[in-house]
Amino acid sequence: MKVESILRAKGHQVTTIQPWCTVKEALGHLIGPPRIGALVVTGVPHGFSGMVSERDIIRGMRLHGERLLGMPVSDVMLHHVPTCAPTDSISDIMVTMTHSRYRHLPVLRDGDLVGLVSIGDVVRARLDEMELETGILRDLYMARH
Repeated sequence: MKVESILRAKGHQVTTIQPWCTVKEALGHLIGPPRIGALVVTGVPHGFSGMVSERDIIRGMRLHGERLLGMPVSDVMLHHVPTCAPTDSISDIMVTMTHSRYRHLPVLRDGDLVGLVSIGDVVRARLDEMELETGILRDLYMARH
């Protein structure tokens, strides 16, 4: 199964924010509706410049306290975020997410942002894949006996 199958099911919409927006604005997007776990930070002609997640804001609160809410997103965002392509396999991005400890991966096609996949999307896709495999094996077993 490929990343593009996840995007077909969930859509290509990505909630973004500009790097000069405040952390308070970012929180407004994260708590929704809909409630999401990360925002892709744009502000560049192609692709993206970083990502900010709930975790990043919590870490920023510990360092800066209430002042964080008025600070720009660029002060707390992650700059070097791993990405994936629509043609990447689910198992490959599971490895990337595990090793990098990122729960969200921007999806890029020819340098342009075309989607975002979360660990929840990946787990759901993998469970669907396992269900299909189990059904096929059950049918094969039943056909032989």
